[in-house]
Amino acid sequence: MAKQEHTRPLYLAPMEDVTDPAFRLLCKRFGADRVYTEFVNADALIRDVASTMRKLQIADAERPVAIQIYGKDADSMAAAAKIVEQAGPDFLDINFGCPVKKVAGKGAGAGLLRDIPKMLEITRAVVNAVSIPVTAKTRLGWDDNNKIIVTLAEQLQDCGIQALTIHGRTRAQMYTGEADWTLIGEVKNNPRMHIPIIGNGDVATPERAKECFDRYGVDAVMIGRATFGNPWIFEDIRYFLDHGEQMPPRSMQWKMDILKEHVDASIAWIGDERKGIVHSRRHFANSPVMKGLPDSKQLRIALLRADTRDEVFSLMDEFVLRYGDRSGEMDNGKWIMES
Repeated sequence: MAKQEHTRPLYLAPMEDVTDPAFRLLCKRFGADRVYTEFVNADALIRDVASTMRKLQIADAERPVAIQIYGKDADSMAAAAKIVEQAGPDFLDINFGCPVKKVAGKGAGAGLLRDIPKMLEITRAVVNAVSIPVTAKTRLGWDDNNKIIVTLAEQLQDCGIQALTIHGRTRAQMYTGEADWTLIGEVKNNPRMHIPIIGNGDVATPERAKECFDRYGVDAVMIGRATFGNPWIFEDIRYFLDHGEQMPPRSMQWKMDILKEHVDASIAWIGDERKGIVHSRRHFANSPVMKGLPDSKQLRIALLRADTRDEVFSLMDEFVLRYGDRSGEMDNGKWIMES
């Protein structure tokens, strides 16, 4: 049974090669109110591709959990939605926001922002195909000259979706520049909108999360890249929302132990030591634990080149030995030492 969400819920964004079960469960443990799978290719689901079917595996401990699908054809998306429903997620999410060329360039994901009638056709087909709640995730528009989200949100709502996530960038921006939340707020404050609006884009600090709730009135905040190597960000934000102050600092040893746990979970999920380590590297490379430390470049490079669990853990231990007594927190990419 799904747990009840907080009044200002925090969601883990769906991210390819990131939000596998190992990472989802870790983020859930630290307070993510809802987690999303990696996006799932509708055509590959219909063809029963083993690696794609594996993405449908979810655990009760993750709930509420959403499985996200993408595709460019209404019939195949409806057929895939029925397969997803059998996996038992709490929500089915449609990806209308992925900007990468191999997806958007083929008319799926954010590519459908150039063909709104087809996007709406797909949405209606998926909603009609399943009995579970259907949600969608998209962007502001294709480019700066086509920011259509205010009108599009109404159209998607009319198709029957039960929540909409908006990433505050256009497809042309990809992941560059700053996310613009003003149009997300405009959608939320549109009196014709009655479904929950979830805001996404550049939420990396507790202060920013609070600002997004307070200034734009969104019903939930979705966090993506700021979770890399930092699954406890949900707990940090929740503490700030509840208490109005920062979470008490945690030791480097504590954080390294969590990263080690993630490595072990990735190895177990993938079933291969080296592949599990490679899969975890984006978290090492982006973790605030290891950024901004003086003279740490060579140690970080060695960690990113390590191929065995023992080597990775030994290098993590070396980080703790070298820097663990320098308690402090990251601030804009620089290590702030306590006096």
